[in-house]
Amino acid sequence: QVQLVESGGGLVQPGGSLRLSCAASGFTLEYYAIGWFRQAPGKEREGVSCISRSDGSTYYADSAKGRFTLSRDNAKNTVYLQMNSLRSEDTAVYFCAVPNGGGPCSSAWDDYDYWGQGTQVTVSS
Repeated sequence: QVQLVESGGGLVQPGGSLRLSCAASGFTLEYYAIGWFRQAPGKEREGVSCISRSDGSTYYADSAKGRFTLSRDNAKNTVYLQMNSLRSEDTAVYFCAVPNGGGPCSSAWDDYDYWGQGTQVTVSS
């Protein structure tokens, strides 16, 4: 069974850091693209970052570029999203997901078939 489980969210002050994890089971994530999305109350689901299955290239939304870093630990079958210099506008539920057919990376949420349950990130002083 294909499953994705996010963890690592929480409450952090502006300027702080969090590392989110996306643990995969039922498939080897090395052979699949993994995207991160977020959704804040009253806003549309927004693409944050994606790691490609083909060459491991990473992609970032303008809002995340320079602050967020996506990485993969194949031994643990886990993808990580390191988030630094967090801002209040980063507050959202964060999801990891696998696109249709395992790839390629896309910023469109409806290109993804499998989703985790989400983890809450709150940035507030």
